[in-house]
Amino acid sequence: MADEPSNGELGRLIQALRDDWREDMGQLNQRLDKVVPMNVYTVERNQLMDRVVALETHREKDAERLVATRRWMLGVVITVVVAVLPYLATIVRGAAA
Repeated sequence: MADEPSNGELGRLIQALRDDWREDMGQLNQRLDKVVPMNVYTVERNQLMDRVVALETHREKDAERLVATRRWMLGVVITVVVAVLPYLATIVRGAAA
């Protein structure tokens, strides 16, 4: 019977086990508090994907507008040159005569 622990010693061991258990559970709860729930992650990811799609669409529209503006400006320059060229030719011929 000398090898068996006393009731007081058993009580202390059980209390130490409970304290360790509480400490471990506290650490686990602290780690779980930092984890993002899956539904929140999914919602945030979907919002981010929607935003990326909207930005890509906006960028494509801007690129199309830029191409259209360049074409319009080129058309204006060509029209002005074609309209002014006969007058310049007349002035040059008149100055040469």
